[in-house]
Amino acid sequence: MTAIPRSRRDVLRWAAAIAALGATTPLLPACSSTPIATTATSAGPARRGGRLRVGLVGGSGKDSVDAHAPVTHPDEARVMQLYDTLAAYDADFQIQLALAEEITPSADARTWTIRLRQGLEFHNGKAVTADDVAYSLRRITDPKDPKSGAAGLSSVDPNGITIVDPRTVKLVLKAPDAVLLDQLAQYYNGIVPVGYDPKQPVGAGPFTFGSFQPGQQSVFARHANYWRQGEPYVDEVVIIDFPDDTARVNALLGGQVDAIDQLPLGQISVVKAAAGLRVLESETGAWLPFTMRVDRPPFNDPRVRQAFRLIVDREQMVRQVLGGHGTVGNDLYGRFDHCYAADLPQRKQDIAKARDLLRQAGKENLTVELVTASVAAGLVEAAQVFANQAKAAGVTVNVRKVDSGEFYGDNYLKWDFAQDFWFSRGYLPQTAQGSAPDSPYNETHWADPKFLDLLKQARATVDEAKRCALLAQAQKIEYESGGYIVWGFPNQVDAYSIKVNGFVPDKGGIPLTSYGFRRAWLSS
Repeated sequence: MTAIPRSRRDVLRWAAAIAALGATTPLLPACSSTPIATTATSAGPARRGGRLRVGLVGGSGKDSVDAHAPVTHPDEARVMQLYDTLAAYDADFQIQLALAEEITPSADARTWTIRLRQGLEFHNGKAVTADDVAYSLRRITDPKDPKSGAAGLSSVDPNGITIVDPRTVKLVLKAPDAVLLDQLAQYYNGIVPVGYDPKQPVGAGPFTFGSFQPGQQSVFARHANYWRQGEPYVDEVVIIDFPDDTARVNALLGGQVDAIDQLPLGQISVVKAAAGLRVLESETGAWLPFTMRVDRPPFNDPRVRQAFRLIVDREQMVRQVLGGHGTVGNDLYGRFDHCYAADLPQRKQDIAKARDLLRQAGKENLTVELVTASVAAGLVEAAQVFANQAKAAGVTVNVRKVDSGEFYGDNYLKWDFAQDFWFSRGYLPQTAQGSAPDSPYNETHWADPKFLDLLKQARATVDEAKRCALLAQAQKIEYESGGYIVWGFPNQVDAYSIKVNGFVPDKGGIPLTSYGFRRAWLSS
């Protein structure tokens, strides 16, 4: 299968392939005839059967199995078992075709044609057709109930979706969209059948729905007619929610689960020393930002936001919070994006300047509350280290730790000063998720008009060099006055039993090889 270098993570190289389009050359070539590689390791060829038990961080009574509305890690893992997308990212952060055998844009990226593989089947035995693709896109972008991918797919015109034949859909967009393929590959844009009901979830993913207890566990059975050759290997997957880090690690050490995500960095040596366990570490573009609401005091004053970014000692954060398992950040996300603004000066701690900015803003001896939760490895520790660093600037940070249910409850996206976690994304796809007024997770309430205009222009620009020039301007604006503090990019660290095979490092930042349980198999 031919990959497109992703610059979105290299930004889908921001449609670098579109530049080579010619007239109607497929952006991703047809590959239904290409064999899908099966997993094999030193343990021998992959074998079928068994039950894979996985412990994941977070979860609450608000957990979901909706294909288009995942929020927490367990939500994301469930979505990746039940549903498949038209295209998907591999472990090297390249886009590969999935349910689609061909995705072809016009030369101006205004019209896109999607052709499905032959013989695709939903869990209920129904064939996956063009009608289902059209239904899924309309469900995601429904203005009355927009889903997680709606902002990223805002160029899709529901009235411009045409069924060409049972396996082919044509999209005539509202405006040219050079990075539409990147959105079609997002895990929260899975294809569901016409009339889909999330209370009785049916998808075309590797596992079928068994049972679901929000905040506790969910069970999935092997999809016998899954389209990927030989996959999945295990008969059943059990996903167990573990809001508590200690309980999750102990479950692995005690053999109650076969794998866990988000291994606390302080426990790496413990797991490495334990017989029969392995640590899986991946360098990623994932990030754990501090989020400042730009529409409420004190962060509605850009001088305060600038001061807080200068308070952070990023090297110390990476050393102390991540134990060196990560990379220093520069208040920008999308580090694997081909258009990433690597030329902006690396921001360093400057307490004197931070104090001066706070004085200018009339915020000397400022006291703020920082809301945190154990929803990602290192989050709480980062809050504590930042609070200690802030003392030097005369700022008192009162850290308030809440449980995952409260963190993602009614006040989620409303906290004045908080944290969050994000997986690797290219710059434009990430802005669609969190940095625009119509983003589903605009936790900073960022809405800069010039910034938004640059994004709009960039998204419609097919020429990569011109698009990167526009994005360089947008990134500089967010770097200087946005609501995020991006102090670093943590490595993804997970752990699993040696009897589990098929997990490999993954640049995407999603734990356990992007929750790729379809590839996992158990040694005898």
